[in-house]
Amino acid sequence: MRAMILKGPGVLEPGEVDKPTRGAGEVLVRMTHSGICGTDLEIHSGGIPVDYPRIMGHEMIGEIAETTKDGPAIGSRVIVDPVTYCGTCFHCQAGQINICPNGALIGRDQDGGFADFLAVPEANVYVLADGIGNKEASLIQVLTTCYHAQQLGPVKPGESVVVIGLGVTGQLHVQLAKASGAGTIIGVTRSAWKRELAETLGADTTLAPGDDLLEQVQALTEGRGADLVIESAGRVATLAQAIDLSRIGGRILNFGTYTEKEGALPFYQLYYKELLIINARAAKSDDFQPSIDLVKSGAVQLLPLISHEMPLDDLSEALETLESRTIDTMKVILRH
Repeated sequence: MRAMILKGPGVLEPGEVDKPTRGAGEVLVRMTHSGICGTDLEIHSGGIPVDYPRIMGHEMIGEIAETTKDGPAIGSRVIVDPVTYCGTCFHCQAGQINICPNGALIGRDQDGGFADFLAVPEANVYVLADGIGNKEASLIQVLTTCYHAQQLGPVKPGESVVVIGLGVTGQLHVQLAKASGAGTIIGVTRSAWKRELAETLGADTTLAPGDDLLEQVQALTEGRGADLVIESAGRVATLAQAIDLSRIGGRILNFGTYTEKEGALPFYQLYYKELLIINARAAKSDDFQPSIDLVKSGAVQLLPLISHEMPLDDLSEALETLESRTIDTMKVILRH
């Protein structure tokens, strides 16, 4: 079968590999669409180490080609949960299957979806609703991670919410906060077009970071600061900003992935405000159906977040597009 094979850092080539055979309890999925994200960029560059050769891809949908006795019918459109787990360790027994130390991420720790077919456990596929198109469906995997995070740090009706960073996940957090009944939703980013997009998707106000950002947020929150700040940029500097913008007794939801090893934070403010910091990593299986339902109902819109669509064979170009600083890029979708 056709696959995009990563042979080393920055060395990505199309090739032919054996079609996977499904094991016990597995289904075979014919891939139709996939998405790329920052994790793929890091794997491609060597920033996230993997065993080579590796087929990347963890945001993926397709059709059931072979199934189990009780699995989805052949031809069913499904989204794949890329997180696997052992089910027997301490964490799994505690319900923390998404952070199982014996688990894996498909597309990083084992071959993923940038290929024609993929064999996965039946428990890792979810049938897609008829009203959800193929083009946007792979974005549901990203939505599940945001949904999971907001289950850890739920938005209460009427609360003020600041979302720092309005990339794909920031835009999803805006919509989820709206669906949860947030009062005032404030988006923060330097990008004018991302601020405009966020306002069409549920943000009440968007602001550019600057010297008067704190004053503007306080003016919009009766002088207190935000009840909840969702940090979706993944920088130490924006985490410091989140501490500044939070009210006394507020909460910070860390969603961005921090790779910096050191940096300056206002630690006294963290203590003085008695802030609760919540950290999220990966979604659980329980997060998939609610996320599908949110898209089906229209509470969360995915199509506006797609800026580019390319064929799978153009994966190298797609990665360059996602990484480019000169192109207005949001989500890049691959057609298989």
